[in-house]
Amino acid sequence: MDDVAAFLGVPKKTIYSWRTAGKGPKGFRVGKYLRWHPRTVHEWSLRQEDDQ
Repeated sequence: MDDVAAFLGVPKKTIYSWRTAGKGPKGFRVGKYLRWHPRTVHEWSLRQEDDQ
């Protein structure tokens, strides 16, 4: 979570809000922990840039 928020330059609260709303990079659970594959986050951020 900290790494994703830092990479995207947003607060962790924003990542949680995006996840609840079905926006943001797709994460997955490992037990009770929420994780993201770095490639998924990077590709998602590039798509956001393309959409602007």
